[in-house]
Amino acid sequence: MQIELYKRSDRAAWDDYVSRHPKGTFFHLSGWKEVVEESFGHKSYYLLAVSSPVHTDPRTLSPEPQIVGVFPLFSIKSRLFGRSMVSLPFATYGGILADNDQVENALYNKAVSLIKTNALDYLEIRSEETRLGDLPVKDLYYVFKREISGDKDENLKAIPRKTRRMVRKAMKNELYAAFGGLELLDQFYKLFAFSYHGFGTPVFSKKYLKNLLDTFKSNSSILIISKNGSPLSGVLSFYFKDQVIPYYSGAYPDSREHAANDYLYWALMSDAADKGYRVFDFGRSKKDTGPFHFKRHWGFEPRRLPYQYYLNRIEELPNISPTNPKYKRRIELWKKLPLWATKIIGPRIVKYIP
Repeated sequence: MQIELYKRSDRAAWDDYVSRHPKGTFFHLSGWKEVVEESFGHKSYYLLAVSSPVHTDPRTLSPEPQIVGVFPLFSIKSRLFGRSMVSLPFATYGGILADNDQVENALYNKAVSLIKTNALDYLEIRSEETRLGDLPVKDLYYVFKREISGDKDENLKAIPRKTRRMVRKAMKNELYAAFGGLELLDQFYKLFAFSYHGFGTPVFSKKYLKNLLDTFKSNSSILIISKNGSPLSGVLSFYFKDQVIPYYSGAYPDSREHAANDYLYWALMSDAADKGYRVFDFGRSKKDTGPFHFKRHWGFEPRRLPYQYYLNRIEELPNISPTNPKYKRRIELWKKLPLWATKIIGPRIVKYIP
């Protein structure tokens, strides 16, 4: 077995391995590498574990090396937020995919070697489960994921009564659901940037979202909920294997009056169920935040995401989350900035908050 760096010619084999691996996620796909490089300029270290060909008969052609593991990594270097290696930045999931423990350990050891060679502060591994021994774990994020039915009535019954009442209210409000792609990006970005400003969070650039839609044309969509031609809420979603993954969202304040946010996710769930998707991945949320409780009210049970860390030049787990008390004043100041200014300044900051 050998550990190699990804080459563009490996793309098809890499994505095939990710798609076949039971733990492979949308974010492991090679397209995520292209989007992050193009949008943020971070350096990638996509590692492949490749089996050595076994020569049994010199008269026959040697078999091609086979991928037996992958580990996608990005180096993020910032004076303000430190120097890290992340698998994967801006993603819910990441980490090592491997055929066995031996391959997994080889990939991990190579990553540690890169951390030391590049004098980085730490390695962050965003796996859905703890896999790497006694590495420290951060208790911050929870994921919300459950199966959905092909029957809309069953899906509606699975929603708790209070939220189900809001969905029915939205149905009576004559809201309009429009699915699309790049043609809806301008509408969506206004909703998205408005919401991020309200949270006091630097917003991503429109270029980043465009790169996502361009790269994952057949695996992404935008959904906009409107009333009388005026957009109220929207979501950018991904599709992978049997899953629909609502990922980025935004809404105006008057969306609450019309229950547009509840209708947004009901429309997405119904459309995905009609198309044969059977898992609704509501994504991650920080514990005890508004989005955390919103998802629980939809009948989704939180499951801890045990992100693991290898600490190289620091002694404590990094905390660049908005929930860190030391950022409270900065968040309040950010909310006071004009919206137009946050669209200019935000992308320059958020690229270093993976």
